[in-house]
Amino acid sequence: MHSALLRLSSALLALSFTTTIHAQKRLVLIDQDGSGPGGSNQMAMMVLLQSPQVEVLGITMVTGNAWRDEETAHTLRMLELIGRSHVPVAKGAVFPLVRTQEATRLETAVLGQVSWLGAWGGGPTTLVDANGVVAGAKPDHSVINPNAHGPYEIPPLPEGAPMTKAIDEDAVHFLIRQVHAHPHEVTIYAAGPLTNIALALSIDAQFAELTKGIVIMGGSLNPETTDPEFAESPRHEFNFWFDPEAAHIVLRAAWPRIDLTTVDISIKARFTQAMLDAISKSKNPAAQYIAKWSQERYYLWDELAAAAWLDPSIITREKVVRMDVDILHGPESGNTLTWTEQLRPEIPLQKVHAQLDLDLPKFEKMFVELMSASAR
Repeated sequence: MHSALLRLSSALLALSFTTTIHAQKRLVLIDQDGSGPGGSNQMAMMVLLQSPQVEVLGITMVTGNAWRDEETAHTLRMLELIGRSHVPVAKGAVFPLVRTQEATRLETAVLGQVSWLGAWGGGPTTLVDANGVVAGAKPDHSVINPNAHGPYEIPPLPEGAPMTKAIDEDAVHFLIRQVHAHPHEVTIYAAGPLTNIALALSIDAQFAELTKGIVIMGGSLNPETTDPEFAESPRHEFNFWFDPEAAHIVLRAAWPRIDLTTVDISIKARFTQAMLDAISKSKNPAAQYIAKWSQERYYLWDELAAAAWLDPSIITREKVVRMDVDILHGPESGNTLTWTEQLRPEIPLQKVHAQLDLDLPKFEKMFVELMSASAR
């Protein structure tokens, strides 16, 4: 009898411990422009999906680096390949709030080209690092892309078509419903244009204040680089530029906290061949997905935003500023605007924790370990 009670007590203690651990998981909603296969967008989602600290309540898709429907297909297939197909995926905005492809084409003919047009852009261009070594490929608006397609077309996927489908609920209402279901517990991780988030704020006045805060990959202050994309336009960044009105709405909302991974810090973290080689040694599904499909050796924009949320000690320097986005239709449209406390305008602007520097070895180690781990 004593032995049976002891076993029962141990079982209840273990169940209580497991329940406590589960209850302590950090809740996150991922809003992403999930181009693929592989690449920064997919690997960033995998950082959060692979973390034992995190419960991903769902993924919402927005047009940005690619069109929404193609992104959705790549994301569903990634989830299948890494064993996480139970995570719901919802389709969001196909187009920005105001900016259009045709208006942008007309503007750039007069005001000058931009370095990256995302879903509206072209084919690949070779990247060469400071030592003249080919570093990978990045799409270039100036090259006609023979694989370009319309917003609702899904081209054949190299990794195979997904068997699963997106949920019927649209992204915006899914976001709102999840935040209300878990008040003050959910962080919004937004690593693409902010269209879905702006629409959620416009529909639900409580949306921002009911979260734990928002993590954004976006904006640029003064990146120290010879990369012509940013050296000549230090305040330009694609996510803010693609839908500046959305970024304007999001940055003015009453979030408990805003953490921003800027161009300034992102360009200090590249996906290197050494990192890929280390990840490829693992036979786990996430690692094998990356080994096969993540061919770009480029900046780890979105992955860094996700990792810094998991472990803030990765960030070694930040600047707290009041921030907005230029929404006047001219050559500075979409540029990041910032003010110090002393010079801030009287309009309501939120404090933004803009990340500027990082512990690179710590980040790289964390990323490799997460991508090499077994499916949870």
